Amino acid sequence: MADNTAITPENTSTPQEEHTADAEGQVAAATTPEAGQEQAAPGQTASTEDAQTQSTPVPAEPKPATAEAPAAPKPKAVPSPAALAHKAPHVKAAPAAPTYSQEEIDKAEAFGRVDEQGNVFVHEGDQERQVGQFPNADAKEALNLYARRYLDLKEKLNLFATRLRSPKIKAHEIDESIASLKEETSQPEAVGDLAALRTQLNQLAEQGQARKAELAQARKDAMAKAIKERTAIVEKAEELAASLGDSTNWRSTSDKFRSLFEQWQHHQRTTIRIDKADADALWKRFSSARTTFNQAHRKWAQQRDAQRSETKRIKEEIIAEADQIKDSTDWGPTSRQFNELMDRWKQAGRAGRQDDDALWARFRQAADVFFNARQADRDKTSVNERENLTKKEALVAKAEALLPVKDTKAAKQARQELARIQEEWDAIGFVPRDDVRRIEGRMDAVDRQIKAVEDAAWNQSDPEADARVSSFEQQLAAQLEDLDRRIAAEQDPAKKQELEAEKATKEQWMNAVR
Repeated sequence: MADNTAITPENTSTPQEEHTADAEGQVAAATTPEAGQEQAAPGQTASTEDAQTQSTPVPAEPKPATAEAPAAPKPKAVPSPAALAHKAPHVKAAPAAPTYSQEEIDKAEAFGRVDEQGNVFVHEGDQERQVGQFPNADAKEALNLYARRYLDLKEKLNLFATRLRSPKIKAHEIDESIASLKEETSQPEAVGDLAALRTQLNQLAEQGQARKAELAQARKDAMAKAIKERTAIVEKAEELAASLGDSTNWRSTSDKFRSLFEQWQHHQRTTIRIDKADADALWKRFSSARTTFNQAHRKWAQQRDAQRSETKRIKEEIIAEADQIKDSTDWGPTSRQFNELMDRWKQAGRAGRQDDDALWARFRQAADVFFNARQADRDKTSVNERENLTKKEALVAKAEALLPVKDTKAAKQARQELARIQEEWDAIGFVPRDDVRRIEGRMDAVDRQIKAVEDAAWNQSDPEADARVSSFEQQLAAQLEDLDRRIAAEQDPAKKQELEAEKATKEQWMNAVR
């Protein structure tokens, strides 16, 4: 009978399925009826199918040792409707029975014979061995059955040869498969070229050893690569731990350590399992680097909190001082005090974003009270100064109307009137800073022209003045020439006006001394 449960190519998908298929093949071979153990039921014509499915053993004939028939399988528990609702049961399709060509069967049958009693023999070199008995059957049928058993064994060897090339095969699977195949091919109940079968098995055993060596080397290489990759992760962590200092960006470094830990976990899940000693040593180094970082980070955080507390205390003191002087109207000194407080604020450092924002709002509020009041006072002062400027411009125009002064009597009258104008001038107060020089320069020019006439009169009455008049006149003439050149070259109207006023004064002096 053909062994319908022999291994097929579908059984090579995983190592577990291969072992299952091997076991099923062994059980099928052990439970297949042998020649001499079956006969046709009374009243029926013996046929190949009937001989295989409806025979009974013949105790008179010797029979080779076979494996015990498997016990009846226990009934499986019926799943509940709820379980069926969650997951439908998966029914695995039975492997397809191998098909052999007539040529393969004929070649195998050439190594066996069947005698008149239905005994089946196989030729092994110069010897012959009985492999079974198939009475009341055609010799061709008997040989066909045992030839197929041989081809089934050969198919197992071929499948194992294919399995050897699989990248998923394990070393223990090779050993287990070779041991199983050696047992099956030692004294098989089959007809065929058993010597060639054993030779093929020996070759497969050698290939298996070579494959095991390849697997061992591949595992060694994979292990070395995995250790190198994980060591690189450890070294990066150690470099980070060694680089910690005052300038460390702790948030960025923390993110880098977190990324390295995720890389470690991913590497642990996706690569070959590293030997425990190496894995423990690497983890100890990685954990030590993380501990160094955590301790340094914790120490930095404690120092930062202490520094922020001190900064907060200093800024609270600055705010208290600002609150004390914010209502002051002593604008100059208080402005300098606020500038000093601002410098101390900047030097104090940071107290944390939330606290800094709240503290700055309080300090800014006190500063705004003072500076807004100072600006309001400046605005008021500016209005008054512009009013004062209008008044002084009227006075200087009145003073300029006293000119020219031609003689001593006119100079005396002009001096008296200018004195009254000066009293009013002093009582008016300040004018805008940008107009001070201009407005006072015009008043000074009037005073100089009157004084020039007065000085000239005094010099005429002085006996010694005659000797100095000529020299003074020469100086005035040179100065007037210089003023003419400067006035012609000057582009600024305000400066040009000042030069013209100075020229007018010196001309008055020149007239006085002539």
